Amino acid sequence: MFSVMNETKWNELRLKMYSLETHSPKWRAKDIESGYISSWDGEWYYHFEIGGFRCIEWVELKTKGSIHHELIRFELQKINLPGHEIENGFRVYGYIADGQFVDYV
Repeated sequence: MFSVMNETKWNELRLKMYSLETHSPKWRAKDIESGYISSWDGEWYYHFEIGGFRCIEWVELKTKGSIHHELIRFELQKINLPGHEIENGFRVYGYIADGQFVDYV
């Protein structure tokens, strides 16, 4: 696995989602070391950065319908993050496997 994100880009995601206030999506993250997938959380300012970003394999953003999905896509495209659309949201990668291709949201 190799890193495709840095602390600056993680902070851009955190601040962008926090700035959406009541429209912020819920998120969950997968830990690259333990494989643990967190519970869904809606707090972006403090919870998202607890423990830092070093161990985030990916973070998923859950959208609430087509209008919310398009709003989140529009905001993610502004900051150009490695990831893709998933059912009901987006996945942003912190690490990818050797030889794995990842597009940008």
